[in-house]
Amino acid sequence: MKQLTATMAGTVLNISVSEGESVSAGQAIMTLESMKMEIPVEAEFGGKVEKIDVEVGSFVNEGDTLVTLGE
Repeated sequence: MKQLTATMAGTVLNISVSEGESVSAGQAIMTLESMKMEIPVEAEFGGKVEKIDVEVGSFVNEGDTLVTLGE
């Protein structure tokens, strides 16, 4: 399993995928808000969403796991 992590601190505005869904590299999976800017988070690699580790409205720090992907 691979984990997608936050590249900066921010608040989760929306989540575009659901558990069990297949994603491809470059696909937008969620949006973070940081310093009043909306930052799209894209999958770095493809796979199946095994677990969404955050909720809308959650505050995340840089390096926190956002989504866990399986094969």
